[in-house]
Amino acid sequence: MAKQKLIDQNINQENLSKKTYSIFDFAKTERPFLIITLVLVSIAGLITEYTYAAMWFGFALAAYSAIANDSIQTIGTFIVSNQKIKWYWLWIFIGLIWVATITYSWIVFDGDVTFKLLSTPGLEKAPDNFVFLQLAAPIVLLVMTRMRWPVSTTFLLLNVFTYKAGTIVSVMTKSFLGYVLAFSLAIVVWFLLERFVRNYLKGEARPYWMVLQWITSGTLWAVWIMQDAANIAVFLPRQLNTLEFVVYTGFVFLGLGLIFFLKGDKIQDIINEKTNVADVRAATLVDLVYAVILFYFKMYNNVPMSTTWVFIGLLAGREFAIALGKHGKAKKRSAWLVRAFRLARKDMFKALAGLVVSLILAIVINKGVREEIFALFNF
Repeated sequence: MAKQKLIDQNINQENLSKKTYSIFDFAKTERPFLIITLVLVSIAGLITEYTYAAMWFGFALAAYSAIANDSIQTIGTFIVSNQKIKWYWLWIFIGLIWVATITYSWIVFDGDVTFKLLSTPGLEKAPDNFVFLQLAAPIVLLVMTRMRWPVSTTFLLLNVFTYKAGTIVSVMTKSFLGYVLAFSLAIVVWFLLERFVRNYLKGEARPYWMVLQWITSGTLWAVWIMQDAANIAVFLPRQLNTLEFVVYTGFVFLGLGLIFFLKGDKIQDIINEKTNVADVRAATLVDLVYAVILFYFKMYNNVPMSTTWVFIGLLAGREFAIALGKHGKAKKRSAWLVRAFRLARKDMFKALAGLVVSLILAIVINKGVREEIFALFNF
């Protein structure tokens, strides 16, 4: 008995040592990133009172962090299904679509590069001064992206500038509806297509699938820009002059190049762990369904929404549909269903964590939001 207890103690000590080593190893591996993060936080603290400098500093952080986190939604499947193609060709293709789409909005909407999403009440006023936490929000997003957390950039970046609680509720409601619709539609679409996919999508994909995938990826990217460009531009004036437009468009274009060079960076693992997305045909179907959903919500109204919630709902529904379509023993199907549930739960938990952080920041920063909430609860 005493011998077994000693063995258990040794095992526990060994596990603790491994855990300690893992934490130390993680800190050592991420040391350059942690140093950069501390530098950014220091700059944010020093620059906050200088409005014009703070505006462009916040924009730069928001631009890279938003696209880096949301890249899994739009260009994630594009990256993983085109690994044999040089990164700079992928960058040029996606970058030119960015320039064309933003230019269209800037011209048609008189300097507005957000397709009128920031005209929503509660977001229509450009900031004339900043507080530290507003500049810290995209830094928090950078850290979460590094941790592979698919958080909503819409919640985390727009909520800190919203002065009306009702706007936050509207954005949350539209985003949750997007999750439900994407989840449900994905189950129906992939369950019906499962037999077709299993019987037809075999062997090497024919060349025309590559063409179709580039078309659907480009379309999805353009629709995503219509939805999420507001997250990047929220730091800036609501109408940009020519110089501001060039800086805005050019900076994001270069940032896209870095993301493609890094092959999506660490958050790309969220895509890589899903079933069969490396197949160009599967990636095409994912992008097509996602683009249709985003376009529907963009046409529905101009209230911003979290495309992240739509995307994780789409992937969750797809995983459940694939699991339900598995034939053979019930035990095998159950194992696939458990896997699908765990993947969906993990993504949902991380997205909820980002939502909670954004709500806390919004309440702390914005007096109008606090007053509405206090009035609601009679404080």
